[in-house]
Amino acid sequence: MAPTPRSVWRNPVHFAAFGFGSGAAPVAPGTFGTLMGVALYLLLPAMTWTLYLLFLLVVTLVGIWLCDRTARDIGVHDHGGIVWDEFVGYWITMFMAPEGWLWIVAGFALFRLFDILKPWPISWLDRHVKGGFGVMVDDVLAGVMALICLQSAAYIYGQSVFG
Repeated sequence: MAPTPRSVWRNPVHFAAFGFGSGAAPVAPGTFGTLMGVALYLLLPAMTWTLYLLFLLVVTLVGIWLCDRTARDIGVHDHGGIVWDEFVGYWITMFMAPEGWLWIVAGFALFRLFDILKPWPISWLDRHVKGGFGVMVDDVLAGVMALICLQSAAYIYGQSVFG
């Protein structure tokens, strides 16, 4: 991984893209970024599912801009320390998740699994789509896949909000 640029600590756009500093971890910045995403998720106010979807849309669009701007500024397309996309991927995973630590941890594990393994089509998108959208899209899709698995598990265990 490329070294963390000093601008992360001076430029608010870079600081946000680097997960408020969590992406500057010397090892496993994606995991540390996701852990910060979990902490921020715990601080979110209760929202209706429609408001949560609007929140996801806004943070995704903001993320495309943040990641694009930061990548261009530092000259590295998808620097490992840019972890805003991990925030969004985890938050997508947790859409309509049952309450409780079991589901928070399961969502974390599932999202990291899909983000690290990058099954098709995530791997294809990761290699072929560039810019801020390219930085974000693989984690958005990993979040969707993790969401499907988490909701399936919730349904099997009778915890699903879908019935």
